[in-house]
Amino acid sequence: MRRFLLLCSFAVAALATRAQDQVLPVGDVKKVSAANGRLDIATTHAFVRLQVYSASVVRVRISGQPLGDDFSYAVTAKASGKITPVETAQDIQFSTDSIRIHIGKKPFSVSFYTPDNRLISEDEPGLTTSWIGSEVTAYKHLQEGERFIGLGEKTGNLDRQGNAYTNWNSDVYGYNAAQDPLYSTIPFYMGLHHGLQYGIFLDNTAQTDFNFGASNNRFSSFGAKSGEMNYYFLYNSSVAGIIESYTWLTGRMPMPPMWALGYQQNRYSYYPDTEVYRIAHTLREKKIPADGITLDIHYMDAYKLFTWNKERFPNPEKMLDSLAGMGFKTTVIVDPGIKTEKGYAAYESGMQENIFLKYADGQPYTGQVWPGWCHFPDFTSEKGRSWWRQQVTKYTRQGVAGIWNDMNEISTWGQKMPNNVLFDFDGHPTTHLKGHNVFGLEMARSSYEGTRNDLQKRPFILTRSGYAGLQRYTAIWTGDNRAEDDHMLAGVRLLNSLGLSGVAFTGMDIGGFTGNPSAALYSRWMQLGAFIPYYRNHTALDSKAAEPWSFGETIQDIARNYINLRYHLLPYIYSTFYEATQTGMPVVRSLAIDYTHDANVYKPAYQNEFQLGQAFLVIPQESVQQYAKVYLPAGQWYNLYNDVKENGNTEKLIGLSAATLPVYVKAGSIVPMQSLIQSTKEQPTDTLTLHIYNGGSNSFTYYEDDGETYKYEQGYFYKRNIHINTANNSIVLDKPSGSNGSKFHQIQLVLHGFNNGSLQVNGKTYTAANITGSVMPGYTYTAQTVVLDNSNNTITINY
Repeated sequence: MRRFLLLCSFAVAALATRAQDQVLPVGDVKKVSAANGRLDIATTHAFVRLQVYSASVVRVRISGQPLGDDFSYAVTAKASGKITPVETAQDIQFSTDSIRIHIGKKPFSVSFYTPDNRLISEDEPGLTTSWIGSEVTAYKHLQEGERFIGLGEKTGNLDRQGNAYTNWNSDVYGYNAAQDPLYSTIPFYMGLHHGLQYGIFLDNTAQTDFNFGASNNRFSSFGAKSGEMNYYFLYNSSVAGIIESYTWLTGRMPMPPMWALGYQQNRYSYYPDTEVYRIAHTLREKKIPADGITLDIHYMDAYKLFTWNKERFPNPEKMLDSLAGMGFKTTVIVDPGIKTEKGYAAYESGMQENIFLKYADGQPYTGQVWPGWCHFPDFTSEKGRSWWRQQVTKYTRQGVAGIWNDMNEISTWGQKMPNNVLFDFDGHPTTHLKGHNVFGLEMARSSYEGTRNDLQKRPFILTRSGYAGLQRYTAIWTGDNRAEDDHMLAGVRLLNSLGLSGVAFTGMDIGGFTGNPSAALYSRWMQLGAFIPYYRNHTALDSKAAEPWSFGETIQDIARNYINLRYHLLPYIYSTFYEATQTGMPVVRSLAIDYTHDANVYKPAYQNEFQLGQAFLVIPQESVQQYAKVYLPAGQWYNLYNDVKENGNTEKLIGLSAATLPVYVKAGSIVPMQSLIQSTKEQPTDTLTLHIYNGGSNSFTYYEDDGETYKYEQGYFYKRNIHINTANNSIVLDKPSGSNGSKFHQIQLVLHGFNNGSLQVNGKTYTAANITGSVMPGYTYTAQTVVLDNSNNTITINY
């Protein structure tokens, strides 16, 4: 008997070894059944299940084992569609209102078509899906001229064709502008070809790899080191529609606190408290608007979480209260490592409640980070998240308004966490190989839930690491970048890619974290920062000071001008964030969203251009350039600074000014603005300035709420749809909705590119005055204006 068992063990080992040396295909279809809204298929070597989540979203699961429990940290939507298959000897077909699915039988393969029979995507014939050992990969036929965009926080070109990428959350201090992987994992991309676009989301938390025709001309592929082939196929007639479907699937961001959209001042690190006060007072004295100050790790006692260094910060509650009185909210950094120190409250509590990650033998995992040797909460356990939610209230009850989750890849000295560390995975026990990429997501989730519950107001949550779906809880920034021109432009592409991947609240360290920017680079970066969602200046411990006044008065004035512009634009930016909560549309938008099949937007010369919302075309520039090639896509465009109008579909060379960043406004745009304030604690004047640019029909949703609570979820907001219709020369402000009134009692219309001396407002004649305005010192525009009462009824303006 012993000899028999020994022979069996040798046989199993031999099979395992052979499997690593072979490609095991999914095989032929053997059995088909349809029930409970799903299609189950048994093949030679696999078990397959297809489900319809919506008319535009179809899920495909393929496993070498019978399909078991269904669990996801990313997906919040539920399957709801029915499948009525039509089966022949050769294939199986079924349809939704938007997609026709064709399943080949010999071998199993999946193809997706439009209802009018245009091919969207298909498995590569002969390869389809297969395993090498535990690694599973799906191969898709590379369509002629196919482009690929998205995939979250990935460096490289906007068009990812010809390149390959790995998802494994990594601590990459001072990473180079082409490095991969970085800090977060969002395994979702879009393919574009022949006027069509589709999305694929691979929901597998193990290391995943994507190949978009790298080193081959036959296929694109996506795969995981272990686990199921589990992907969602999304189709829509527009990229915006695919983003909407993806964020319906994985969730959308809540409204952020208004203060988090203002300018944020940070460095590694501001201490002691007198230095924090100095920064705050200087911002106010120099009339540089700001809403936030961030404290890095030196506020802690020996880097121990949930503590304050009593020499540097003897009275943190008083400091936080004083800053709040000046209009500053304070964000503090938190790292997941809990120092293994007897008598340290967080350590004792964590050990008592048994919430730390453990090795396979039951001993807590210990890794070294800032405080020394640490244990780490298991955020994939509800017990661990509950413990963390209670811990973070120590900050909120002292007056902290924002939690910055850092080092959560997990990062430890050595950067090689052992794979035999176990994760609860919410009742689906697994190893580090599967838990690693979701650790940061669940830490951010815990911080969000704990601070929201305690504050009963919107916290600001920031993370360095995450996984698909992170937008439900947190903003993300692009980590420890460098003070270099190529990093500034790479950062733009990172934000654009994150936006294409469902994450609307994004930022990068303005000025660069490592190194010392030149005055020209700092100036360009501060200009750019005014147009990105999270506007934070941040630099490292061993770098020169990088506050707006640190480079002399000329640069200070330029920085202040753009921060001022940011605060004027807050009504527009806040309304754009509201759109993100409703449709998933990002705040920073790659031109690939609105101009998907325009080849020019993918050229290296133009790929950094982006839109802020639907109105502004922002054209980042290197600091050393005196001239720049720019591309204005289809439509007409107004120069933001002087209102000069130009036609789109145009490539041109322009001269650059150190004082201004090239920015254009699309004809037909509707841009609400307010008077200048020094922080969002301060109320603007009661006049909302509504800038309307002639030349196209458009709609815009203007949105207000109290900016800090969750009352908007119960309808306590003010929302007004605004339309411009060039067919009948009308501007219509629909009747407002929501139970809140506007904080603006008057509306000043500023009409750009109009030449009408009089307007009809709800049938009454108004004379439009000519004005000379300015959004930037040294530049003026001429427009027409009229001031109206902000009526709660429909306002119709005929021009």
